Order: sequence, then structure tokens, then C-alpha cells
Amino acid sequence: MGGIKFFLPLLLSLSLSTNFTSLAAGKKIDYVYLCEGPYSKVYHKSETCKGLSNCSTRIHKVTMEEAVKMGRRPCRIEYK
Repeated sequence: MGGIKFFLPLLLSLSLSTNFTSLAAGKKIDYVYLCEGPYSKVYHKSETCKGLSNCSTRIHKVTMEEAVKMGRRPCRIEYK
């Protein structure tokens, strides 16, 4: 029982630092990045993607589900 008290905070800290995916109610959630520019139509796996280099506005992190609902398509550089 004492081991659980040690590992639980460690597991929580690791799960909070996960950048691209997380679990909510047993469901995997993928995060993607998109440019908030008015003509932006693409979502990216990484905020350092070459395709985001021309973004003149803010780069925003959203779930892939949200990006698809917004009408965004996958980046052709990262999603081959």
C-alpha cells in the first residue's frame, strides 16, 4: 500500500506533462496545432512543423476532433 502513495503522484505528474496525447474517460485524445490566420485550413502534429513557419498569427493547440469540426485537413508534410 505504501508503494501506491509514492507512484501515484509520479504517474499524475507524467500524465500532466504529456504534450500530444492524453486519456479522458478511457479515450485517447490527440492534440494538434493550427494557425489562427484567416486563410489557414490545415492542422499539424507539431508546433514546429515547417508548414507553420508562415503563420503570422498565433499557433493554437486543439484536439484533433475540434480541428476536424472546424473544417481543417491534415498537413501534407506530417501526414503522408
